[in-house]
Amino acid sequence: MSKIRITKQFSFETGHALYGYDGKCKNVHGHSYKLSVTVIGTPISDPTNVKYGMVIDFSDLKKIVKTEIVDVFDHATVFNKNTPHVELAKELSDRDHNVLLVDYQPTSEMMVIDFAEKIKKHLPETIQLSALRLQETDSSFAEWFASDN
Repeated sequence: MSKIRITKQFSFETGHALYGYDGKCKNVHGHSYKLSVTVIGTPISDPTNVKYGMVIDFSDLKKIVKTEIVDVFDHATVFNKNTPHVELAKELSDRDHNVLLVDYQPTSEMMVIDFAEKIKKHLPETIQLSALRLQETDSSFAEWFASDN
C-alpha cells in the first residue's frame, strides 16, 4: 500500500532572547509561532480497526504535539540555560512567570530540532516524523526534514 504524509498545524505564543546575538533579537521578545507537523505511514488496511483508512488519527497526533510542545512552550519565555540569562529567568520564575531553560540557543532552527526529537519519541512505531516547519513570522521559518537527518 502507498505511503501517505499527513500534516497537522498548531500555533502558540512564546518569548525568547538570543544571548550574545548582535541584533535586536538579543532583547526579550515574542513570536506567534505556527508549527506544521508532517508524519508518514501506510493507511490502516484492516476494515475491523476503528482507525481503518487512517495513517494516524489527527486527534492522536494532536495529543502528542500539544503535550510535548504546545502546552510546554505556549506563553512561556525560553532562555539558554548556559548563559547569564539564567539570572533573568530566575527573577521571572520567582514572580510566577512561565520560564523554560533549554540547553541550546532558542532560535527557530534549534527549536525545530528539539521539537523533532520530542515528537519522534511518542509516535507509534508504524509512523515516522517526515517534516516540521516552525514559522516565527509571516516571512521567516525553519524546516526539519527526516530525509536530511
